[in-house]
Amino acid sequence: MTDADRDYVGSVTIDEDLIDAVGLWAFEKVMVVSLTSGERLETYVIPGERGSGKVCMNGAAAHKIKKGHVVIIMGFEFADSPGRPKVAIIGEGNRLERMLEL
Repeated sequence: MTDADRDYVGSVTIDEDLIDAVGLWAFEKVMVVSLTSGERLETYVIPGERGSGKVCMNGAAAHKIKKGHVVIIMGFEFADSPGRPKVAIIGEGNRLERMLEL
C-alpha cells in the first residue's frame, strides 16, 4: 500500500497498469485484505495515474488498511462457467513483477 487518504469519500485507487494487468474495471466492487493487520473490507476501484505504482485506500477504509500494509485485492464476477483467476505478483514500487499461471 503506497498511501492512505482518510479525507476522501471512499474507494481504493489503483494504478491503471495494475488494473489492466488483472482485468479489473473502474468502480468495480473489490475485497481488500491486509496481510499486515488481518483487516478485510469491500470497496470499489478508482483508476490511478498509469505507471505511478499507486495503491491507496481512501475514506473510512484508510483507518483499517494503512500506508505500508501488504494487501491482496480481489475482484469477483458472475459467469456461466468457471473461469481462470488472474493473479499478479507485484514487486518493488508496486510494479508488475509477473503473472501466476493457475
